[in-house]
Amino acid sequence: MNASTDPQMLDRAERQGAVVRALQGVLPAHALLWHSEDTVPYECDGLTAYRQRPLVVALPETDAQVQAVLKACHALAVPVVARGAGTGLSGGAMPHERGVTLSLAKFNRILRLDAFSRTAVVQCGVRNLAISEAAAPLGLYYAPDPSSQIACTIGGNVAENSGGVHCLKYGMTLHNVLKVKGFTMEGEPVEFGGDAPDAPGLDLLPLVIGSEGMLAVTTEVTVKLVPKPLLARCIMASFDDVRKAGDAVAAVIAAGIIPAGLEMMDKPMTAAVEDFVHAGYDLTAQAILLCESDGTPEEVEEEIGRMSAVLRDAGATAIAVSRDEAERLRFWSGRKNAFPASGRISPDYMCMDSTIPRKRLADILLAIQQMEQKYQLRCANVFHAGDGNLHPLILFDANDADQLHRCEQFGAEILETSVAMGGTVTGEHGVGIEKLNSMCVQFSADENEQMFGVKRAFDPKGLLNPGKVIPTLNRCAEYGRMLVRAGQISHPDLPRF
Repeated sequence: MNASTDPQMLDRAERQGAVVRALQGVLPAHALLWHSEDTVPYECDGLTAYRQRPLVVALPETDAQVQAVLKACHALAVPVVARGAGTGLSGGAMPHERGVTLSLAKFNRILRLDAFSRTAVVQCGVRNLAISEAAAPLGLYYAPDPSSQIACTIGGNVAENSGGVHCLKYGMTLHNVLKVKGFTMEGEPVEFGGDAPDAPGLDLLPLVIGSEGMLAVTTEVTVKLVPKPLLARCIMASFDDVRKAGDAVAAVIAAGIIPAGLEMMDKPMTAAVEDFVHAGYDLTAQAILLCESDGTPEEVEEEIGRMSAVLRDAGATAIAVSRDEAERLRFWSGRKNAFPASGRISPDYMCMDSTIPRKRLADILLAIQQMEQKYQLRCANVFHAGDGNLHPLILFDANDADQLHRCEQFGAEILETSVAMGGTVTGEHGVGIEKLNSMCVQFSADENEQMFGVKRAFDPKGLLNPGKVIPTLNRCAEYGRMLVRAGQISHPDLPRF
C-alpha cells in the first residue's frame, strides 16, 4: 500500500491541512513549518534514542501569537508540545505525531534588569548563561547553572526545575524564581508567584516549576539574581576507592559545611573528560571530588581549610586547591564537559537522573558496576554528589536494537535501585517519556491518579504534552506483567519496593 492509499497517511494529511489552515490565520508564513524536511530538526530533544516528527511546528514571536495558537489548537483538540532549546534529556520535548510543536526560541529578550531588587525579567527563550552575562556589569549573576547553560533556556529550566553544579548552596530553579507568566491550553493568561517574596492566594509557583510543560506554556520568568562572590576556590581530591569518596561527601556535609559545589566523577568519566579538555585530573584515582568554596577571601580560606581536613581524614590520596581563577575554571571544565566528552567515546549515551541519600553514593556506584557486567554496556558516572543527584551515562549504539533494549533495561534498573535505596527516579532532568515505567515503581495507582487530577484541573482535555510524565494504570499494569515475564518480580502489583 503506498502513501496515497494508506488511510493513516490520508488521515494525517487531512489533519495537518486543517491545523495549517487554522494557524495560517494567526501566524505569519515564516513562523509555520509543516513540510517534512523542515520539521526534522524538531523530532527529538537531547534524548536522541526516541524520535517523532510533529504534524506542524509553530514559531510565534509575540504573546498574542502564542495565545492565538493555543486557542486554535484547543478548538481543534490538537495536542501541543512546548519546546525551548531542545537540550532536555528525558524526551520531554519529543513531538506528538498528531500535534503541534510550539517552539518558543524567538522569545529571547531580557526585558528588565533591576540591581536594587536583584531581579531579572526575561522571556522564556533566553539562555541560562545569557542572564548572568547581562547581569555581570551589575556585579550579579543567576545561580542555577546546568551543564547545558550555554544553550538551555530559562523556560526549559522552569519546566524541569533544573539545578547545576552549584545548586547545593544556591538551590534549584524553584529557589531562584519569583514569578512565571504564560498561558493555559485554552489560551487563558496565567501568572504564578509575584514580584514580592510572597504572593496572595494559593502558592502555585512550586506546582508549575518542574511540571514539564503539562500545565501551562511559560512565556516570561522573573528570576532572582545574587551578588558575585569576591572569591571562589576549588579543591580537587583524589580517592583510591569509590566508597571512601562517597563517605567523604557525607563527611563534608556532616561537618556542617555547605560547599558552593560538591561533585563526584568515577574513573571512566575522568578518563573521558581528561582526554577532551585536559583539566589535569588524576587518572589513577577511582573517583575524584570537586569541592568549591565561595564568599569573602577570609570565608573561603577558612572553609577550604576545613574541607581539606575532612577530605584527608576520609582517605583522600591527593588534594589540589586552585591557585587562581584560571585554574578553578580548569578544574570545573572537565565536569562541565562530561556529556560532550562521553559523546566522543560512544555513538550514543543515555543519561539517567535519579537521586539517592548521600550516604548511599558508594552503594549505587558499586551496584552500577555490577549492572555493567549484567547488561554488557559501559557506564561513566558523574554526580551532583552534595545533594545525591546521579548522572550515570550509559554508553551504547542506538543503531543496534539489542543495545538500545539493554540500555533501557540498564537505565530502569538504576532508577529502581535508587528508589529501593530511599531515593527518587528524577532529580532535575524530568520524567518525560524516559522514566514513565519507573514512575510505576515509585508511585501507586492512587498517587498517579492524584497527579492526573492536578493535570485535569489545568488542562481538562489533556492536550498539553500528553502521554508523558504520569503513567496510566494500563501502562503500569503492562510494565508489571513484563517484569513478571522477565522473572524480576513474582506478581504484577506495583510499586514493588
